[in-house]
Amino acid sequence: MSNIVAIVGRPNVGKSTLFNRLTESKEAIVDPTAGTTRDRHYGKAEWTGHNYSIIDTGGYVTGSDDIFEAEIRKQVSLAIDEADSILFLVDVMGGVTALDEAIADMLRRAKKPVFLVANKVDTGDKEIYTGEFYRLGLGDVHSISAISGMGTGELLDALVASFKKPTEEVADELPRIAIVGKPNVGKSSLVNTLLGREQNIVTPVAGTTRDPINTRYNAFGFDLVLLDTAGIRKKQKVHEDIEFYSVLRSVRAIEDSDVCMLLIDAQDGVGQQDLHIFSIIVRNGKGVVVVVNKWDLVTKDTKTAKAYEDDLKKRLAPFTDVPVIFTSVTEKQRIHKAMELAIKVYENRRQRIPTRKLNEIMLPEVDRMPPAMYKGKTVRIKYVTQLPGVVPAFAFFANLPQYIKESYARFLENKLREHFDFTGVPVRIFFRKK
Repeated sequence: MSNIVAIVGRPNVGKSTLFNRLTESKEAIVDPTAGTTRDRHYGKAEWTGHNYSIIDTGGYVTGSDDIFEAEIRKQVSLAIDEADSILFLVDVMGGVTALDEAIADMLRRAKKPVFLVANKVDTGDKEIYTGEFYRLGLGDVHSISAISGMGTGELLDALVASFKKPTEEVADELPRIAIVGKPNVGKSSLVNTLLGREQNIVTPVAGTTRDPINTRYNAFGFDLVLLDTAGIRKKQKVHEDIEFYSVLRSVRAIEDSDVCMLLIDAQDGVGQQDLHIFSIIVRNGKGVVVVVNKWDLVTKDTKTAKAYEDDLKKRLAPFTDVPVIFTSVTEKQRIHKAMELAIKVYENRRQRIPTRKLNEIMLPEVDRMPPAMYKGKTVRIKYVTQLPGVVPAFAFFANLPQYIKESYARFLENKLREHFDFTGVPVRIFFRKK
């Protein structure tokens, strides 16, 4: 699991610029990394060995200027509820505005670490203007320039010092299965069907009201922990931005899980929001089973499921080695089969392949299809090993690792999947100097 950091603030103070700097993406919207265009407001970051997730709330605010304030208040309210730490960004040259004061008033009541960050302090003479922001009553003002990076090191030192969670994932004794998806796809119904009529099998597991509800599920041959985002209390009298709401809620469950069951509404098909959550699962290296729910409501013939699955996997590309199951929670169709798939993916994710076996199988594949030459130089891979950690990762040792292309990494990943069962599990490939 990792700590979740939210960047909040009024429009045009530099939230997205800071997000891009912390996630080390030159421009999040056009980053070539697979899936990035789907989740340009969510990223992974690291500072001095501390891994954390960062969310740019600004990207979710839509509408005309006259509703900006109400929208921003909603985003800040959600960030206070769901994030572990909050970066409150202000514009040093704009001074304190009424909207800054309104946001500060909300943050002062938050029982979370809040860091007041004065942006656009790109020259020393602008430092004097930061004094005005002390009247917001949020403690020290961190002066930075998100564009140049000036001051961000000191800010990040203070930020990671506030983290309370461990920053590396550790293997739990029981599989942790998260049920995630956009609103109204049947998450609550699935959980209620699994647990609600079998009260004797429910044992509470420590959690908090704002965390996913964690429940021990020990029945029908299963023994696991369910992380239920559907059961999280709903905020009263607030109609949040649906995408921001579901993504922020899903992030916490995804990061605390081993495997995610991503529920999709069979009638709606795969939408941007589904792809967004899927890419967060993959980026976190979690296992995934795609559960197409409400299949009983779809008019179909003998080829419908296959055609539907093929189309779905095209949308999920490039990661398509994913189990897909068609369910009806209301009709109790294939629910336990979905759970069996989740456990199989959990086992796939935990497997360790002996180094000797890896080399016996993968080096002949390399010999049959070696990396492309680079400016007349032959690139040779001599050795491969699985790296430690809960996410399957493999290091290929080569004489010129810097010249091996991304397309060759995909080739090696495909060969690993051919020989070993990593269905439902993201695999990471690294090239290192031998």
